[in-house]
Amino acid sequence: MPTFLHAHATHPHPELALELVWAQLASQMSGTWQADAASGPGLASPTLGWCYVTDALAHGAAAILHGLRQRMPHVAWVGAVGIGVLATRAEYMDEPALSVMLCDLPRADFRIFHGRQALPALPPFPAAPATSGWRSHTAQVHADARSPDLPELISELATRTDTGYLFGGLSAGRQHSLHLALDPHDASGQANDADAGLWQGGLSGVAFSERVRMVSRVSQGCAPVGPRREITAAERNVVYELDGEPALSCLLRDLGVPATVSGSGWQRDALPKVRATLAGLTDAASDLLSHGRHFGADTRVRHLIGLDPGRQGVALADEVEVGMQMAFCQRHVQAARQDLVRICAEIREEFDPQDHPGSPPLGAIYISCAGRGGAHFGAPNAEMEIVAHALGDIPVVGFFAGGEIARHHLYGYTGVLTVFGG
Repeated sequence: MPTFLHAHATHPHPELALELVWAQLASQMSGTWQADAASGPGLASPTLGWCYVTDALAHGAAAILHGLRQRMPHVAWVGAVGIGVLATRAEYMDEPALSVMLCDLPRADFRIFHGRQALPALPPFPAAPATSGWRSHTAQVHADARSPDLPELISELATRTDTGYLFGGLSAGRQHSLHLALDPHDASGQANDADAGLWQGGLSGVAFSERVRMVSRVSQGCAPVGPRREITAAERNVVYELDGEPALSCLLRDLGVPATVSGSGWQRDALPKVRATLAGLTDAASDLLSHGRHFGADTRVRHLIGLDPGRQGVALADEVEVGMQMAFCQRHVQAARQDLVRICAEIREEFDPQDHPGSPPLGAIYISCAGRGGAHFGAPNAEMEIVAHALGDIPVVGFFAGGEIARHHLYGYTGVLTVFGG
């Protein structure tokens, strides 16, 4: 059964922040792993680490990663820069902070990928010999939000895993949009570069084999304000009809505004409510609502960016197609808390000792939208307190991202929680 350890600290100087984190890790490793930098890969020692750095400390990301490599030269690293970073029961937002987690997963069960070392396409079944037949079951992804064709890159990467399931997020630095990926045994030679492991643009991360047990869920953090409908007329990003009715009339009805746009007075009542409203979308073959109450994992929540009273259209911040399902929704504290509690309960059930003996939750990664941090949940650290209340004080790390990744989709204003088990 793998072991997970974590540490976190805040300090304006990168080297001192790392020293504080290292002191915690070295103390925890005593009696668990070899904490000595000379530990060979054949000894009990960590193999994979996650490192998340806030934007306020991102100028020292190279020094932090270099320091981690010096102390643990056999560990592979992934991570990202965020507006804030997360740890068990702790959130650091807009302050210089560092959050690190280590585990000792077998090296045969994960692969690092980045711009110089792509995740290979899946070999055909039955698998080829072990030298070329390693299969990615799922993968954690970090990406630069400024990368062109990012949704297409994410979708293509998902095809390189057996499940098609990715999880992760977009780096969210105001000045530094970096993501981290370093394999100490990198055949490309990148591990010897001065800025080894730091990436701008594209994707990086770690893929896992099917032997790594994990459970992942998406929290949308919003509640439907109207029924599920099918898009029956649309052009590019404008929806004109829902279930054969004018889309704008459906929106006004769901918001409790008199469903007529013949006069000019409706805007005064409607626009404040419209500004607080979004739209949940799924492809034609996917279920928009799970159990009829909350959005399913395939739902993408998008902003409303305009209205067309003349043609009764509603414009969204995404392209739409006839046949898609759609529901108008709103995001608020109560909905966010309830949905996070829901996914935590679902994950906890997956680790129920009666149904899954010998497989407790061991460590977790939580990627939350930068727009959800702090006050959105009502109090400092409230989001991570909900996770800890459901899962216990297991090691958790993560960051506040500029966009979240789950399955083969790019999301916004969501939380993606992934828990590793024995």
